[in-house]
Amino acid sequence: MSQPSWDDVVEMPDELDDETAEALSEDAIEVQDMTGEVCPYPQVEAKKAVAGLSPGDVLVQKTDHVPSTENVPKAVGDDAIAKVWKSGDGRYRIFLRKE
Repeated sequence: MSQPSWDDVVEMPDELDDETAEALSEDAIEVQDMTGEVCPYPQVEAKKAVAGLSPGDVLVQKTDHVPSTENVPKAVGDDAIAKVWKSGDGRYRIFLRKE
């Protein structure tokens, strides 16, 4: 089995299996745990972190706040490509790859 890659993160959150999401999280340059945090804090922290990344680096934000799955990608705009993964228990991971 090959190593998970950015291409394994799909547009539909429930299409990424837990094992792949975990492996991609382990390979990320930074993981932010925003569980329990609400907007706008996750957007602010994502925007600051993405600014410090090199092109191709991946930041993962863990959250349980559904609006963050839309607001964080909007906040980083063209600075990063964002994809969202949803677990079966209401947790999300927002994968942000610096452009």
